[in-house]
Amino acid sequence: METESPPPVHPARLPADQGALVERAQRGDPAALRLLYDTHVDRVYRLTYRLTRREHLARELTQDTFVRAFAVLSQFRGDSEFGSWLHTIAVSVTLNELRRLSRVETRETVLDEVMTEARGAPYSDPMLRRRLERAVAALPDGCRTVFLMHDAEGYTHEEIANALGVSVGTTKAQLSRGRAKLRVALADLAREWQS
Repeated sequence: METESPPPVHPARLPADQGALVERAQRGDPAALRLLYDTHVDRVYRLTYRLTRREHLARELTQDTFVRAFAVLSQFRGDSEFGSWLHTIAVSVTLNELRRLSRVETRETVLDEVMTEARGAPYSDPMLRRRLERAVAALPDGCRTVFLMHDAEGYTHEEIANALGVSVGTTKAQLSRGRAKLRVALADLAREWQS
C-alpha cells in the first residue's frame, strides 16, 4: 500500500538531544517513534529511490527499513548517530532486495514493466537522461552504490563506509573507479556537445 511521504518535521519539534528521543523510543513511546520516523523518512526514501530508481519499490523499502529498525531498536547503542545507523539498515535492506530481484529477473523476462517505465520516463532531456541512467546502471554494484550515495545524495565517505561495512579507502576507490567508468561511457556524448 502506497502512502504519501509526510511533510518534513519542523526543527523546533525535534528534541535538542536525539539520544533522549531514541531512549524514549526504545522504551516504546509511540510519539518518539513517530518523531524519529518523521525526521528521517525523507532521506531514507531518497536513498532507496536513488539505489532502485523505482518509486513504488523505494516506498516499500523505506517502510521495510523502519519496520526492521524499530524491531531491533533495542540494539542501537548510540556508538554512531541514529541517522547513520538507520541508513546502514536502509542500504542493507535495499541491496538485499535488489539482489533478490536480480535473481528473479534473470529467470523471467519482464517486458510489461520495461514498457511501462519507458512510457513514464521524463522528457526534459531524454537522450542525456537515458544515457546517464544506463551508464550508472552499468557500473559494478559497489561503484554504483558509492557513486549514488556520495555524488547524488551527499553522504560522506565515513557515512558510506559505515553503511556498507567497508573502509573509507574502499569507498574512495569505488567512487574514483565509478567516475572514471562514467567518463568513458559518456565521453562521446561530451564530444557531440562540444562540436
